[in-house]
Amino acid sequence: MSKRDYYEVLEVSRTVDDGELKKSYRRLAMRYHPDRNPDDQSAEERFKEISEAYEILSDPQKRRAYDQFGHAGVQGGAGGGAGFGGFSGAGGFGDIFGDIFEQFTRGGFGFQQDPGRGSDLRYRLDLTLEEAASGKTVELDIPSSVMCEACHGSGAEPGSEVEDCRTCGGHGQVRMAQGFFSVTRPCPACGGSGKVVKNPCKSCKGQGRVKKNRQVEVKIPVGVDTGDRIRLTGEGEAGERGAAPGDLYIEIQVRPHSLFERDGDDLHCAVPVSFTTLALGGELEVPTLSGRAKIQIPAGTQSGKVFLLRGKGIQGVRSRMAGDLHCRVQVEVPVKLSERQRELLQEFAAETGELAQHPQQESWWAKAKDFFERMGI
Repeated sequence: MSKRDYYEVLEVSRTVDDGELKKSYRRLAMRYHPDRNPDDQSAEERFKEISEAYEILSDPQKRRAYDQFGHAGVQGGAGGGAGFGGFSGAGGFGDIFGDIFEQFTRGGFGFQQDPGRGSDLRYRLDLTLEEAASGKTVELDIPSSVMCEACHGSGAEPGSEVEDCRTCGGHGQVRMAQGFFSVTRPCPACGGSGKVVKNPCKSCKGQGRVKKNRQVEVKIPVGVDTGDRIRLTGEGEAGERGAAPGDLYIEIQVRPHSLFERDGDDLHCAVPVSFTTLALGGELEVPTLSGRAKIQIPAGTQSGKVFLLRGKGIQGVRSRMAGDLHCRVQVEVPVKLSERQRELLQEFAAETGELAQHPQQESWWAKAKDFFERMGI
């Protein structure tokens, strides 16, 4: 019988990346593993087929040969080892055994170490740059599930009792034999809680929690930035019937600022300056997050020059010292000139000459002239 296409075996497209390939392999291998399907010959054959396909497609060299020549290009390249379907190294029996064992112990097949635990919540908090730099305490209105006050989270109508589940003896788990394994799974009768509510609470319908907005006070540390996340343990949704609550994650988003751009702990600021100030020099006052600072502009300063103000940036969450403020001066050309102003500028241009007092222009035009000569323009 001819072999099936390896991509079809693993239920993936021919353009699949390594991550999705491995994910599909693990899913199928765990489904058809012989230890999970004792005495099922068809499952064992399917497992061998899956393992062989993954061994070829997970190897870049073998995959290229298979894509070009099909099964003929990889004859002898799979199925030659011990175990099920010729495992060799990565993706072999050890790999899948570890995955299955991890799933059993971690809860991948339904077992939960904390049955009914409340869901985690996420809240995006928008801050101004000033708030992020200085920190603050905020009170958030969080839509959530909270413990039912009528039954105090038990799920039982006040006056009635919650009984131990007879199926699992109140343990919330039952043991099931699967091949070589003895697997612990959540009790199907009580859903893993170990308790059975005979008379459910009317307020929460036996869930032990109700929907309600909740006020949460959050202290935002100094120096947070976009992408930072604050975890508040136990401030998520209430668990079912008294189970542990989830966590609340505050995701920080800092809004753009009208003057400053943030780069880590440093701040950048573009400052428009008049031509005369750059030419003659002077004192310039600039804003900072903590107030104002003064910059001395030397005569002949060029547009684009950056002045560094040490310690005038932001002290980040993980920093001991504040960053710096980078002030970049930009010449602002005057507009709407009066006739007299035009005359003065024309006199100035005539007095200075085209390039005599403009060294950058002189250098640039020298390079341009050399370029024209080389190009024959």
